[in-house]
Amino acid sequence: MQLPDKLSSRWSLFFISLIGATFIVYQNIIIYSWDSYFFTKNYDQPYIIYFILRYIFFFAFIWIIISLQLKKITTSDLWKRFVYSFIISLIAFAVYVSISILSGYKSDYVGKILIFQFLVIWILSAFIGHLVVLTNEKQKKELEIEQLKTENLQSRYVALTNQINPHFFFNSLNGLSSLIRKKNEENAIEYVNKLSDVFRYVLQSDKKNIVTLGEELECVAALFYMMEVRFANKLVFHIQVKEEHKNLRLPVLSLLPIIDNVVVHNVIDSEHKMEVFIYLNNDMELTILNPIYPKITAPNTNGTGLKNLENRFTLLMNSKIKVLNDGKSFMVCLPLIKNKNEDSDC
Repeated sequence: MQLPDKLSSRWSLFFISLIGATFIVYQNIIIYSWDSYFFTKNYDQPYIIYFILRYIFFFAFIWIIISLQLKKITTSDLWKRFVYSFIISLIAFAVYVSISILSGYKSDYVGKILIFQFLVIWILSAFIGHLVVLTNEKQKKELEIEQLKTENLQSRYVALTNQINPHFFFNSLNGLSSLIRKKNEENAIEYVNKLSDVFRYVLQSDKKNIVTLGEELECVAALFYMMEVRFANKLVFHIQVKEEHKNLRLPVLSLLPIIDNVVVHNVIDSEHKMEVFIYLNNDMELTILNPIYPKITAPNTNGTGLKNLENRFTLLMNSKIKVLNDGKSFMVCLPLIKNKNEDSDC
């Protein structure tokens, strides 16, 4: 809720008017007490009634002028606001004078104290209205800035996820073509079914930026099957994640570029059986560990896979991934966040 909304609520206006009216007639209260105590001057009952009506008048006047300053007078020009406030105060002064004349206390409206009271209300109400307008404009600008930041992050995230689709697509087709050449129809059909599952997950990834670990593992299980079939069980995945940890969350499609990176940069054959271990380390980070079997010829890749993943973790979770390479094994650690369970989209 913005500041004007808080101030313009009925209870807020009531207390502002109550305190303001008390502050305005405070001098009259002091004078009345002073006269009664030191000069033993007794005021008649009509005067006391008139004093109460005076307090009620200022209460209503402050309520009205503050309400107008917050709701009706929208200009950000301070001088115009002073003019509007002066006109309202002048009208209120004329009404008060009329009440004074009709009540028989004609001398009251010419007093310096009364003029001072109206001047105070006029100036303070204008300043309050102007301050509220400035505060409201500042809040709107801050909200617009935050919205622009969010839209910018979202655009950058979408651009990053869009980079995944064509890269993964061509690699998957290469695996399918390999099965077709081997005339392995049964595996080829199952491969196509799993490929469709993976692509459905990839295409739905724009609906969710963050998913549960269980959801990510369930959906990329099809990817693991594709890889194992493609490499004739020379590529095996070992998932060691307890059920109670599957409600931890991470950016969608976090595992896909890491698994793809294993295939692109390593030799996988009967002499170099690849085993990929996926587990949570002591820091509750999702760890993907695999041995390194470097290819003789450097792979034809632009190296954007892990960089892309790191950028997405920075944008969505304000955290960094860890990449460790000791020449014998390659390890990627992904930070996770806690949140409630969500249903899988697969």
